[in-house]
Amino acid sequence: MAEKRVFSLYEIEMFIREAGAEKVTEDAVRDLEREIEKLASSITKKAIIYAGHAGRKKLIRTSDIILTKGLEDQETATSYKTPNILSRRPSTTNAPSNAVK
Repeated sequence: MAEKRVFSLYEIEMFIREAGAEKVTEDAVRDLEREIEKLASSITKKAIIYAGHAGRKKLIRTSDIILTKGLEDQETATSYKTPNILSRRPSTTNAPSNAVK
């Protein structure tokens, strides 16, 4: 049984060629198709979660997709976060004592 295609292999090949490739193998087109499907599936699942949180069970809006983009950016960012400027200021509540012992 032939597998159902979500994306046209021809369109994917044309996309690769428009990106600058002169030659494209069929394996490369199929690999990119799989990656696009994985990405689209991931975005869709996250958008459904956002829509459900907003009280919408069946309607996915552009805002849900945009929220997943923000989530993707956070996930791909480095795990190290620059400390907040306020956390670098000396504490006024725990000021060092100037008393001589």
